[in-house]
Amino acid sequence: MKIQILETAEKELEKIANPLNKQFGKHIEKIASKETNRHLKSGLPYFTENVTKQARLICYIKEETIYALHCFAGHKEYKRWYRSFK
Repeated sequence: MKIQILETAEKELEKIANPLNKQFGKHIEKIASKETNRHLKSGLPYFTENVTKQARLICYIKEETIYALHCFAGHKEYKRWYRSFK
């Protein structure tokens, strides 16, 4: 699968500390190798990957391309984004 990191995710990665930043890279590769990913609830077309206990990676998969949309370092940021759909 092809991986594409969108501009919003790149900006969020720049703000995150370096050791955690490397973990996001490893998890992006992990998503590409897996056949199934955890889908968000409420009928949203996004997949989520837990990078750490708090950090989340949000992706969208279309055909043979994985788009990394957001990289959240904290759970509060992730919840704020997730609640914006309700």
